[in-house]
Amino acid sequence: MTENDDEILDRPAAEDKQDDIYDEEGSVRHDFLTMVGAAIADRDVIFLRQYVAKLHESELGDLIEAIQPDQRLAMIRLLGDDFDMTALTEVDEAIRMQIVDQMPNAQIAAAIGELDSDDAVYILEDLDDEDREEILAQLPFTERVRLRRALDYPESSAGRRMQTEFVAVPPFWTVGQTIDYMRDEEDLPESFTQIFVIDPTFKLLGAVNLDAILRTKRQVKIETIMHATNHPIPAEMDQEEAAQVFEQYDLLSAAVVDENERLVGVLTIDDVVDVIQEEAEEDLLRLGGVGDEELSDSIGETSRSRVPWLAVNLVTAFMAASVISLFEATIQQIVALAVLMPIVAGMGGNAGSQTMTVTVRALATRNLDIHNAFRVVRREAGVGLLNGVIFGLLIGAVAGFWFQDVNIGGIIATAMLINMMAAAIAGILIPLALDRFGADPAVASAVFVTTVTDITGFFAFLGLATWWFM
Repeated sequence: MTENDDEILDRPAAEDKQDDIYDEEGSVRHDFLTMVGAAIADRDVIFLRQYVAKLHESELGDLIEAIQPDQRLAMIRLLGDDFDMTALTEVDEAIRMQIVDQMPNAQIAAAIGELDSDDAVYILEDLDDEDREEILAQLPFTERVRLRRALDYPESSAGRRMQTEFVAVPPFWTVGQTIDYMRDEEDLPESFTQIFVIDPTFKLLGAVNLDAILRTKRQVKIETIMHATNHPIPAEMDQEEAAQVFEQYDLLSAAVVDENERLVGVLTIDDVVDVIQEEAEEDLLRLGGVGDEELSDSIGETSRSRVPWLAVNLVTAFMAASVISLFEATIQQIVALAVLMPIVAGMGGNAGSQTMTVTVRALATRNLDIHNAFRVVRREAGVGLLNGVIFGLLIGAVAGFWFQDVNIGGIIATAMLINMMAAAIAGILIPLALDRFGADPAVASAVFVTTVTDITGFFAFLGLATWWFM
């Protein structure tokens, strides 16, 4: 036996001591990564099957992201049929595409056939049309039809997120027939909480919860215990709106119907949680003018996603600079103005960002609409006035003491009050206006709010100084 063989035998024993692959900070443990890397290098299939293949799909996804790029495909090849393809739905799109692009279509088709339809669609939707069709052609007819139907729905719609495997029975069946059907039928989802009731044309009639099935005698008909379906989701509905329905009515699952109210799938809470997280991340990134950026993106891809809004910011910066140039003579005579200008603009920008963030989130969650907009605008204006008074007096006192000039203190205090008010009003009105005209307030609000606070701050401060001193 070689020294290398001894290391392979010792590796699992070392791992037995800790079942959790994460450290205290929630990252994949360094020692576990080291052992996985060594196992890949040694082609230690036994270790990988025992300690990697058993991981939950989310844990396996984190591991794939954490190991070196050249180790990912090697690990997947070593695992072979033991690799859970569902893990690819848990990684960044760039990493997923790097892996899938290097896998033979036949292998992808074999793995896709074992996945739930929603996970299969998640992987297939990013592939080239040619590769996608080649993979679909290798699947059984029924499964191929289901996946193509889901892929035909718009991106980010409920139809794309739905699972096409569900349990549906006619209303005249008895509870006993339904139970026997669920026991004998093989082509059913692995887990479900509802049984849907349909007519011969697949039109949705209602639903029965599993607990009602378990509590009812076998001879009772389904139609006597079914209830109206809780808020069926149109397949064309945006996934964010569907998530809001789940949140509002505390749903675990919901039927997805087409334009003719025929049952085409089911949306489950695990997919909705992913949607909520994705939408929250998307709004956060857009507020920063970043776009659909991921940590695994290359330098060029990251730069391209950030350049457009940086260019817009550059234009607005020149607009603010042009306001300063109007008061060039005043600034030359009173140097203190140049020192204090950034304070007024910076405080206004921060105040505007606070209001804007709250407004954009309220619009996204449908908590802000035409009915309560005026009340919220009035509240934010009041907050801007109060904060303007507080910080105006504070910075006025500091500036007056600093430059030994009460006039400077009074001017900057007044300018601060004006700019904080403008920031609060712009922070709510700009997102509302963008939303009203169909633009995404998360994308465009920041640059416009910053422009308003810069221009207002500079104009108020320098204008007041010019009027007072000149």
